[in-house]
Amino acid sequence: MDQYEVVIIGAGAAGLMCAATAAARGRRVLLLDNSKKIGKKILMSGGGRCNFTNLDVTPENYVSDNPHFCKSALKRYTQWDFIALVQEYGIAYHEREHGQLFCDGSAREILDMLMAECNKVNVSLIKGCEIESISHASAYHIHTAQGVYQTESLVIATGGLSIPTMGSSGFGYDIARQFGLSVLSQRAGLVPFTFSDQMKGVTERLSGIALPVSITSRTRTFSEQLLFTHRGLSGPVVLQISNYWKPGDEIEIDLLPGVDAEAWLLSLKNEHPKGLLKNLLAKRLPKKLALEWVALNWAESGERIMVELPDQQLKRIAEQLNGWVLKPAGTEGYRTAEVTLGGVDTDELSSKTMESKRQPGLFFIGEVMDVTGHLGGFNFQWAWSSGYAAGQYV
Repeated sequence: MDQYEVVIIGAGAAGLMCAATAAARGRRVLLLDNSKKIGKKILMSGGGRCNFTNLDVTPENYVSDNPHFCKSALKRYTQWDFIALVQEYGIAYHEREHGQLFCDGSAREILDMLMAECNKVNVSLIKGCEIESISHASAYHIHTAQGVYQTESLVIATGGLSIPTMGSSGFGYDIARQFGLSVLSQRAGLVPFTFSDQMKGVTERLSGIALPVSITSRTRTFSEQLLFTHRGLSGPVVLQISNYWKPGDEIEIDLLPGVDAEAWLLSLKNEHPKGLLKNLLAKRLPKKLALEWVALNWAESGERIMVELPDQQLKRIAEQLNGWVLKPAGTEGYRTAEVTLGGVDTDELSSKTMESKRQPGLFFIGEVMDVTGHLGGFNFQWAWSSGYAAGQYV
């Protein structure tokens, strides 16, 4: 039986950060991963360029049953700390909209940096290691096909259920339950919407069209690009709002954000009295979308010239342009979800150390717990911050 002071299960973003941090304190650390290729989510993120953090990280960028839980870790290991590490390794990066930071080159540079940090403090790594069971008496015993490992500090960094083709599973939740911790129900987050009503045909016909909109659900509003797809609605704005949407909810789309649609339509009536509504809408909306939208919502009005449309009717049309209400049938689910909402209840954990309050020596970091970031580098920042926080105490 091999003995270590710290064993971390999961060599993703959070696990690698925790391993490097703990080993830098002189701890003997073993990192186990069931995959033969580690860091898959790092490598695929940001279109292969890794949106590794954001310039403006606040607790408001996170979804959790306890919105205060993330504050301590985010304050102790900030985006500036990670940026400093990236700069130390000479990794070129750039800012995109909303403060998102991406590598100029490849996401591989971030993974290589984390591996270098682990290697220089002698972290042991075993890949392709299937965990058979975990037991605890005076210490934790991790039973694997490669042998049994004993440790006083066990860190679960196994991620959530998103993108199962990359090896994700509910393993971390099972371990939490095994040791009596509460696990909140999970659902797909940062995920596209699907439709089963007439909108299904509309989105199929509009597939590939994108435009800036605002979407509101459950009092939250995001303003970014919307993308129509063969399966429904996607794009950054949809992924963002999906973290707040729940099955059965409606969403409200402002197709003309920042524009008073009523005033605009009334001015069009004056300027183009003989113009058709569907054609005039194409002055601000993609033509194909304008035609589909009118056919779906105002088919009869769309064929009439503006002077024939009463002001009250234009007002109702305007209200719908600024507040198009749709009811998604669901989401694309974990297959394409970037994150998993829910997970290990943060009330069970110390916000300072990430350690279980009821099971000493057992830690949870990253996506496995009930802390989910918005799109834009926030989930990676949570991995760095929570991994560092636990690494300081394991």
